Amino acid sequence: MVDGAEGLIRMAISPEVGDDEFFARRFVDDLSDSDRGVLPSGRGVAEVRYGPAVRGLLSRRGWIADESWTPLSRDLAAPVQDCGVRIETVDAQHVRDEVVRDRVAVQRAAFPNSTFTVKRWHALAASPAYRSGRCLVAYDTDDQAVAATTVWSAGSGRPGLIEPLGTHRAFRGRGYGCAIAVAAAAELQKMGASSVVVCTPTSNVGGVAAYESAGFTKLADVSDFRRPD
Repeated sequence: MVDGAEGLIRMAISPEVGDDEFFARRFVDDLSDSDRGVLPSGRGVAEVRYGPAVRGLLSRRGWIADESWTPLSRDLAAPVQDCGVRIETVDAQHVRDEVVRDRVAVQRAAFPNSTFTVKRWHALAASPAYRSGRCLVAYDTDDQAVAATTVWSAGSGRPGLIEPLGTHRAFRGRGYGCAIAVAAAAELQKMGASSVVVCTPTSNVGGVAAYESAGFTKLADVSDFRRPD
């Protein structure tokens, strides 16, 4: 998936080709040459968190380490503890307008540059990808929406994903980030996931700490790559 005018490609690489040098050469050639239509000319950034052959070749070709990310994971074999706050869930089959509005409001308050809207949520909910996704909203004792996330299932027995997760800026430092992360793990466990993974900017020290408090294990940091000028 390519985002924005600057050229940001978000991608995943199948484990079967993660060490394939032939695949890596073909793919890095495509990334490097704007005429091939993968990344436009100008600034180009590739989010390649996995795939050692591709990552190694990007480095050898002069691509520059860009933003650093911290992946975290939690195994779901054991029961997940109660998160301690009220959680409301919405998905494509169970739409409640007030929860959708809260979901959108929290995201806009959690991420300063967010342009998320109720209309965009409905477009997301209508997409094929969201057939295996759902949104969670956490509420405090005054029924104020304080945190929200979207979880994505890859099917029973496979890892699930959290993306995004945020706490309303007016309610930070009260444990709600940890609570919604626990709730997300519990929801994915109900959906049959074997584990849950998430990735947050390494600079987000508070976010990393919240995930660790929620029982996630921090993995080795990994950087994006920026195409050389």
